[in-house]
Amino acid sequence: MNKEYADLIEHYAHGGEKLSLAIRGLTRDDMLQPPPEDDPKLGRWSIQQVVIHIMDSDLIAADRMKRVIAEDNPTLIGYDENKFARNLLMEEQSAEDAVQIVSLNRQDFARVLRKLPDSAFSRAGQHNERGRVTLLDLLKTYTHHLDHHLSFIHAKRAAMGKEMW
Repeated sequence: MNKEYADLIEHYAHGGEKLSLAIRGLTRDDMLQPPPEDDPKLGRWSIQQVVIHIMDSDLIAADRMKRVIAEDNPTLIGYDENKFARNLLMEEQSAEDAVQIVSLNRQDFARVLRKLPDSAFSRAGQHNERGRVTLLDLLKTYTHHLDHHLSFIHAKRAAMGKEMW
């Protein structure tokens, strides 16, 4: 397998571990604390909302990647993450369960990704908002998506005086 693909798959596969470490030691109150509105580097969501968003996004990502692998030019539908945050009772869900779901989903799907021929990574679907996207595009997007949100979690922890050591 192409080294770039293999490295990316490993990065993707270990995302759940990174998410678990990012919230380790936080209380439920810490998780639910909204960020100050005057600091854009902290985002608009609580850590709880970020974790649940990551889980939702990861499940959607796996579905999209599976469709691209299994189907010919599937339609991939976008969603409004802010409506998910507003309407899906993220504060009532379990962040710990969400982390386990992300971890298991990524570990399990990475087994599939590792067995694919290099040619599979150029298979594509049509996203209703972004147009043509390949399996490689999706894998890169969702691998970096987690890293992007981890930076917000770390910034929120620092703002609470609960940096990771």
